[in-house]
Amino acid sequence: MTNNQNNRILSGMRPTGKLHLGHYHGVLKNWVKLQHNYECFFFVADWHALTTDYENPSAIKQNTFDMVVDWLAVGIEPGSAKIFVQSAVPEHAELHLLLSMMTPLGWLERVPSYKDQQEKLQQKDLSTYGFLGYPLLQAADILLYKAGGVPVGEDQVAHIELTREVARRFNFLYGKEPEFIKKVEIAIKKMGKKNAKLYNASRKDYQEKGDQKALEVAQALLDSQQNISIGDKDRLFGFLEGANKIILPEPQALLTHAAKMPGLDGQKMSKSYNNAISLREDIDVMVKKVRTMPTDTARVRKTDVGDPDRCPVWQFHTVYSDDDTKNWVQDGCKNANIGCLQCKEPIIESITDELKTIQQRAAEYSSDKTSVLNIIKEGVLAARDVASETMEDVRDSMGLGD
Repeated sequence: MTNNQNNRILSGMRPTGKLHLGHYHGVLKNWVKLQHNYECFFFVADWHALTTDYENPSAIKQNTFDMVVDWLAVGIEPGSAKIFVQSAVPEHAELHLLLSMMTPLGWLERVPSYKDQQEKLQQKDLSTYGFLGYPLLQAADILLYKAGGVPVGEDQVAHIELTREVARRFNFLYGKEPEFIKKVEIAIKKMGKKNAKLYNASRKDYQEKGDQKALEVAQALLDSQQNISIGDKDRLFGFLEGANKIILPEPQALLTHAAKMPGLDGQKMSKSYNNAISLREDIDVMVKKVRTMPTDTARVRKTDVGDPDRCPVWQFHTVYSDDDTKNWVQDGCKNANIGCLQCKEPIIESITDELKTIQQRAAEYSSDKTSVLNIIKEGVLAARDVASETMEDVRDSMGLGD
């Protein structure tokens, strides 16, 4: 994998409309950080929305606009990251189709979320190919951009592993290039005698002894090479691991520490649970929601001692409060020195400050729809540039080129 690919991040979200604090603390704050250190592509996964909501697609267009506005409002910068809509890049569908020709059915059936989602969404008819095949569409999303890293939580690691398996199988089946060995030998010579010797020795140690350190040494060596082309690097990465040319590099799961943003009732924050605070929530409504949050049931009166670990409000403090405030809460609750309304005030203050900034930016973008649509269009063009290059390689390798 080349340096450029190692430095590329891809992530997407289904268009569910206006976002809430759970999305912000769980995903978007991480995106804001990543955009300054990586080449980032963030996309609206509107085709993925159809895998479970194919009967009611009418809201997708407006939900897409609202979600992109929220992305911009929290600090995703068009100059630092590419924002685009999945369905505007038809190469996603083409690669998904081609990958479906060689992906074993059993690989999709064993994805953990397949049966899990069917059980959770029993009110919906999910006996469709689209639902079964959505992990493969997700794999196509990632492989289309040759992304080196995909920021995910632990529950999504299985999807990245499937993507790696699909890439591995694709490269094994189609990574055969005429005069491959001859081209590899020429590329190795371009590295210079010292580097060529180290590469060959590391490759031998890895392939003959399974020496993982030798593999890492050779990979780092290839990443550092400036005098060989991207095509030659792909060949040498493939030759190193016993394959031919690597057409679709295997991505890595970029495990991210996501703040566990609870809902108002202590469960996971979700619109479907009716326990969410929207990023564009009216401040007075937000204040009322927080003040009426349930607390430790053992504290009927202010003089009753409580336990923060049994209280949903404490979970908000773990996200928003500094150490001094958290110590004040622990002491005040356990020793009945503060009441529950007092405990909630620092949370209200923090959320108010957070939402005011986001809502001001959201209002500006919402009132200028043309600018938002232009940002998406520019992102689509950038995404299609990368996607078309990948598809040219894919078609050629499968004998479908001009």
